Amino acid sequence: MFKIVFNTRIGWFVLFALNSFSTSSLADPPNEKNWSQFRGADSTGVSNNKGLPDRWSETENVEWKKDLPGRGWGSPIVWGDSIFLSTVVNSGTTEPLKKGLYFGGDRLDIPKTSHEWKVICLDLTSGAQRWEKTLRTGTPTSPIHLKNSYASETPVTDGQHVYVTFGNVGIYCLDLSGNLVWSHELPAHPTRNGWGTAASPVLHQDTLYYQNDNDEKSTLVAINKKTGETLWTVDRDEKSNWSSPFVWSHEKGTEIVTAGTRGVRSYDLNGDLLWSLKGMSSITIATPYVANGLLYVSSGYVMDPTKALYAIKPGAKGDISLAKEQSSNDFIVWSSTKIAPYNPSTLVSDGRLFVLYDLGVVSSFNALTGVTNFERQKLKRGTAYTASPWSYDGKIFCLNEDGVCSVLRNSETLEILHTNTLAEGELCMSTPSISGDRLLIRADQRLYCIRNK
Repeated sequence: MFKIVFNTRIGWFVLFALNSFSTSSLADPPNEKNWSQFRGADSTGVSNNKGLPDRWSETENVEWKKDLPGRGWGSPIVWGDSIFLSTVVNSGTTEPLKKGLYFGGDRLDIPKTSHEWKVICLDLTSGAQRWEKTLRTGTPTSPIHLKNSYASETPVTDGQHVYVTFGNVGIYCLDLSGNLVWSHELPAHPTRNGWGTAASPVLHQDTLYYQNDNDEKSTLVAINKKTGETLWTVDRDEKSNWSSPFVWSHEKGTEIVTAGTRGVRSYDLNGDLLWSLKGMSSITIATPYVANGLLYVSSGYVMDPTKALYAIKPGAKGDISLAKEQSSNDFIVWSSTKIAPYNPSTLVSDGRLFVLYDLGVVSSFNALTGVTNFERQKLKRGTAYTASPWSYDGKIFCLNEDGVCSVLRNSETLEILHTNTLAEGELCMSTPSISGDRLLIRADQRLYCIRNK
C-alpha cells in the first residue's frame, strides 16, 4: 500500500503505506499460528515462534507457491489453517510498474475497463484454494498511482469473520466460509494527486475503526462489526494520508491513535479527543505500534526536512506538542525530527529500534532512550524498499521490491548475515506474514510459503 503497509505516490516520489493497520488489543491464541492483521496481532512485526526459516530462494525452503489473480499489496492474514487475502482483477491490461522512488507515476484517468474486487481463501499447509468471493464488479471509482493497487489494504479477522476494505469502494464482512454478512459503502473521495488509498481498519471488541484521510472529507469512523452500521464519525482536519489507526490498550485505558500530517491525535472509544501532538512530516504513512510500554509514531516524507519519530508513554491529555528545541516532555520520552522512514514502519526488537529507509539504508537506536547504535548503513543489494521489516530468532529481515531479503543480526552494530533471493523479476511490495513456523511472502503474481525442510 500500502501499509502498507502503502501504496501510493507522495510529492514527486512514489509512496506506499502497506498494510497499515494494527491493534494491541486483538490477542492471538497461544500457539501463535494466527496472524490476524498487518504485522501480527500486536502490529509490531516481531514473532517469538521457533523454527522459522532464515534462508530461502526460488526453490530452497519453499513449501509451496500459489499463483494469484489480479494485483493487491495488502498482506495475507492467517487464522487457523486458512489464509485470507484481497485482490482486484483488471479485465483489461494493467500497466507495468517501475520499481523504486521516481517522478511521473501519477495516473489521473480512471480506468474504463471492468474490474473484479475479490477475497481469496487458501489452505495454509498446501496453498490450495478453498474459496474465492467476488464482492464487486465494475469500473473503479477513482484513479491510483502507477505503483498502487486497488487492493492495498490488509484484511483483519477476529477468528469468526474476515473484514476486508477496498478504499473508495467499501468494507465487507465475510464469515470464514466466504459468505457475505454485511457491506458498508465507502464513498469515493479524491486523494492527493489521485494516488489512491491504502489505510486498513482495526478491530477492538465489537467495533471496527477506519481512518479515511483524503483531500475532501477526512474522518475517523466507528462501525458495529456485527451489523456494519455506523456508530459515530469524527471529522478530521487532515488531507490525504495513508496511515491506519492503532488501538492502544494500557493500564490507564484504551485509546485510538491516529497519525496524520497535521498531527497525531488520540481519541477515546466514543470518539472524543484525548490528546494531540504537532510536528509531523508533510506525509504520514507508517502504522503506530507499542513496544516496551511506549507508543512509537513516525512520519518521514523523503522531500520534507522533518522526519519525525516519537516515543510516547501512556496517559497523555491535551496538547503534548514539544516546545521549540525540546526533544522530550512529560509524555514524550524521546524524539527526533531527522530519523523517521518514508514508506516502511519501524521495528522494535530486544530493546532496539530499527529504521529501514526506502533507498536500502538502515539505522538502529536504543528504543527506550533514542541513543544511536548505528546510523544510515547501506544494505548490500537493492535500493527500493517498501515492505516493513520483521524480526524473529535474533534476526531482522528487510525485503526489497526485487524480492531480495537482507538478513541482519539483531545487534547494536550492522551485521548482514546473508541475503535471500526469490525468482528473478519478482516484485515484492507487501509486508510478509508469519504463521507457526511458516513465512508468507506475497509477490505481485503469487504467494510463497517459506518453511524449513
